[in-house]
Amino acid sequence: MVNANVRVRFCPSPTGNPHVGLVRTALFNWAYARHHQGTLVFRIEDTDAARDSEESYEQLLDSMRWLGLDWDEGPAPFDTATGHGDGGPHGPYRQSQRMDIYRDVADKLLAGGYAYPCYCTTEELDARRDAARAAGRPSGYDGHCRDLTAEQKTAYETEGRTHIVRFRMPDETITFTDLVRGELTFTPDNVPDYGIVRANGAPLYTLVNPVDDALMEITHILRGEDLLSSTPRQIALYKALIELGLAKAVPQFGHLPYVMGEGNKKLSKRDPQSSLNLYRERGFLPEGLLNYLSLLGWSYSADQDVFTMPEMVERFDLADVNANPARFDLKKAEAINADHIRMLDVKTFTEACGPWLEAPHANWAPEDFDQSAWEAIAPYAQTRLTVLSDITANVDFLFREEPVDDEASWQKAMKEGAADLLRTARAKLETADWNSADSLKAAVLAAGEEHGLKLGKAQAPVRVAVTGRTVGLPLFESLQILGKDRTLPRIDRALTKLAGQPLLP
Repeated sequence: MVNANVRVRFCPSPTGNPHVGLVRTALFNWAYARHHQGTLVFRIEDTDAARDSEESYEQLLDSMRWLGLDWDEGPAPFDTATGHGDGGPHGPYRQSQRMDIYRDVADKLLAGGYAYPCYCTTEELDARRDAARAAGRPSGYDGHCRDLTAEQKTAYETEGRTHIVRFRMPDETITFTDLVRGELTFTPDNVPDYGIVRANGAPLYTLVNPVDDALMEITHILRGEDLLSSTPRQIALYKALIELGLAKAVPQFGHLPYVMGEGNKKLSKRDPQSSLNLYRERGFLPEGLLNYLSLLGWSYSADQDVFTMPEMVERFDLADVNANPARFDLKKAEAINADHIRMLDVKTFTEACGPWLEAPHANWAPEDFDQSAWEAIAPYAQTRLTVLSDITANVDFLFREEPVDDEASWQKAMKEGAADLLRTARAKLETADWNSADSLKAAVLAAGEEHGLKLGKAQAPVRVAVTGRTVGLPLFESLQILGKDRTLPRIDRALTKLAGQPLLP
C-alpha cells in the first residue's frame, strides 16, 4: 500500500570515502521512499570538527548523484540544473548549522526535568563501573547525579567541576516493533541514563540525531544493525520531545543486517573492497552496483537476481528484508554488473566506455584513436565485459601501432610449429574476402587443417600475433575491423620474432 506521508532520511557523516555499506543504507531508504511516493531527506551529520571535511562532504554529494539516489530535501540540489532536492521546509540540513536548535532543545529538556547535569569525573565513573562489574551488577551509569539538590550542585560548581547533561531514562521497560526484526524489549537495567551534551556545551550524536528526526518529521528510520542498542534511548527521548511539543510521533525503526566481508567480519571502511570509489574507478555501472547491493539483505524474488531500479522500487517491501547478516561477494557483484552492461543499448554502452578510452587509462596515443573503429567493435565488446575498465585491454590492438608485448600470452601461444601455421594462415588471409568475418575464419580454419589443428589451436598464434593477448574479443570480427593492411604486417612481425628465438614444444 502506497503511503505518501512516508518520510525517511539518509544522514551520513562526511568522513573519508563513502563505502558500500553506507550506500546499501542509502539505497534501502531511497527505495522505500520512492515505493511509497514519500520523501527522502538527505542530512549531513557534520558535528565532529576533528574528523569531518568539506572534501568528504563534496564526495558524498557526488556519490549520491552518480548513483542516481535523488533526494527531495537536502543541503544542496541533487540536480544542479533544476535545483531539485535543494533545501526544504526543515532546514538547514547540515548539523553544523543547527547548533542553536540543539542548545534550545537541551535547555527545554533540563527545564522540564527530562535531563539533568552530571558532575561525575571520569575517574569516579571508572571506579564505580569497576566496582559494579566486580559485584556482578550492570556497569552502566548508576544515576549518581540524578537527584542532586540545589546545594549539592552549588557545592560541585564551587569545587570548579564542570558537568555534562544526561538524559533521564524512565524506569520502565521499553518495547517496540522493529520493521525487520519484530518485537524487541529492553529493561531499565540495560538502558541507563546517557549523555546528550558535553562539558564544553557541544551536543552529542545521542541528542542531535533524534532531535533532527523529530523536527524533520521523519516517520521511518532505516539504519544499520549496529545502532540497534541505542534505539530504546532514542524512543524515550522522542516521547519527551512529544511531551514538550517538539515532536509529533515516535518514528518506526527498521535495523538492516550487517554486511560481512572476509572472514565473516563486518565490512568496515578499512576493507579494500568497501570503498565506493573502487567500483567507480573499475567501471561498475551505478545500476549494476545498486542491483547487487540491494541483494545484501533483500530479495527481489526467489528466481531473479538481476533487475532495474524502477523494478526494485515497485517491489521493495521491508517485510522482505532479512535480519541475518549478508556476505559481500565480489564475484557475484561483477556478474550482475556484466548483466547490466549487456542490458544497455549499444549507443549508451559506447558512450559509457568513453572515460576508459582516454588518458590516463588508454595505452595508445590520443591521435591514434579511431572513433569509427571503436563504434564497429563496440557491439562485440559489450557482450564480453565485466566492468567498463576492461574495455581498454580489449580494444587497444585497434589503436596501437603495434600490439602489446605480453610475454605470458606469447609463450602460451607460440609453441613449436607456430611459425609454419602463421605462414600458412597469412597466405590464406592474403586472398580472403576482408569484407566477411566468415571468410577470415575459413582462411584460418583451412590453415589449421593443413597442420592438423582444430580452429581453437590454429587461431591462438594468429590472435597473439595481431592483438598481443591470448584472450579477447571475437577474433575474426576484430581482424575485419583492424583491416588487411594492418593485420598482415603484424603477422610478419611475429614471424620475424619467431625466427630469432627457440620455441617450446
